[in-house]
Amino acid sequence: MAFDEGSAKSADSPGSRRARVAELVIKKGAVSVEELADDQGVSSMTIYRDVSWLEEAGMLQRHNGKVVAKASGLQEASARFRLDQSEAAKEQIGACAAAMVPSGSSIMLDDSTSGVWVVRALRDIASMSIVTNSLLVAEEAGRSGAENLIIVGGAYREWAESLVGAAAVDMIGQMHANFAMVSASGISDWSCFHPYEEIVAVKRAMLESAETRILLLDHTKFARKALYRFAKMAEFTTVVVDSETPKELVARMRDAEVDVTVAPRAESARV
Repeated sequence: MAFDEGSAKSADSPGSRRARVAELVIKKGAVSVEELADDQGVSSMTIYRDVSWLEEAGMLQRHNGKVVAKASGLQEASARFRLDQSEAAKEQIGACAAAMVPSGSSIMLDDSTSGVWVVRALRDIASMSIVTNSLLVAEEAGRSGAENLIIVGGAYREWAESLVGAAAVDMIGQMHANFAMVSASGISDWSCFHPYEEIVAVKRAMLESAETRILLLDHTKFARKALYRFAKMAEFTTVVVDSETPKELVARMRDAEVDVTVAPRAESARV
């Protein structure tokens, strides 16, 4: 996949700029390309490319000459919008991944919405240590009875409802967990990608700080692209996919030496 650096008028990375663009559109509701270009100090062409990437990621869309948030309105960040997408698949994956975690374990969960479904399915959560940079995951863990909940500090990103940046990465680096469970925005060449560099840094830190690494991946991710690679699929202890993932695709992943666990439709044994 080609790496798009935009017009490079800003010294900032494209990933950080896209994060700010998404945040501004979600905050204002509708913004013109010209306003975004002025705000970011780059050309309109660069913003058009940024918006195209954000459209593919399911975060923004163009409507009547404006860039608007797909999450409908107010302060509803895109994370809450994504939480309701592919619900059945995420519920399967969450239940399957949660069943792998024994009582008393420590788990790192990133800001992907799949993590919320993992928390909902965890048994004996009160005995576990939950580490997350996601406010949605933390909210769900608190509601589910987690007694040792650690929220990673850092720079707050409203659209993702998460905390990122050097402080978050440093804090994660001081820990060691039994499990890290993360998701990806897209898959290419059996590698995991995400549109935002600062979120990628948090995912990498979690993977480096855990014994068992689990990738949570619903079947829609295989048709998507994103900008930054953060891991090869073969580096994960296992990749949990939902039952709608084509059997041919599962076979190809296994041929590529990727350990794959297909989540059952209902509670049953692992495939």
